Amino acid sequence: MSRLMNLPDPRTLGSGNPGATNVLRSSGKKAAVITLCIDVFKGIIAVLIAKLLSDAALVLAAVTLAVFLRHLYPIFFQFRGGKGVATAFGALLMLAWQVGLALLATWLFTAILFRYSSLAAISAAILTPAYLFWFLPGWEYMVMSFIMSGLLIWRHSSNIHNLLTGQEDKIDEKA
Repeated sequence: MSRLMNLPDPRTLGSGNPGATNVLRSSGKKAAVITLCIDVFKGIIAVLIAKLLSDAALVLAAVTLAVFLRHLYPIFFQFRGGKGVATAFGALLMLAWQVGLALLATWLFTAILFRYSSLAAISAAILTPAYLFWFLPGWEYMVMSFIMSGLLIWRHSSNIHNLLTGQEDKIDEKA
């Protein structure tokens, strides 16, 4: 998106992450909103197609995990992708809208209260298995949610370090 808008490559600025938060800090709100929407819609489209083709829990859980992993490890960027927050949200929203709304509420509450996007994402990731267990029980969804949550938290390891040392940038700070 940054290339299409003649903006700097977000992978060379700030955190080096191609996600919406780094795009916001490095290139502004418009580019960040577009990046966020594209990442969310990737998850929505993949799970929507899967739901149209099958209602099997194993298939839906596998597709949800696959679209998330494809975002984390894209072939076109030498397997160096984003942290997966927006794509996971889109996929989980399409999988079970109640889970998506619970995750959105968790992210917004944490982000508004503390002003850290990473803390909001980590908080939502920690609660994802509980939300799925409540709204969409099944071992397939539990396994998928623990893998996704674990990877998302692991991808935020530098952010966790920065949070603990007081060096994490707040949402409205520039790169």
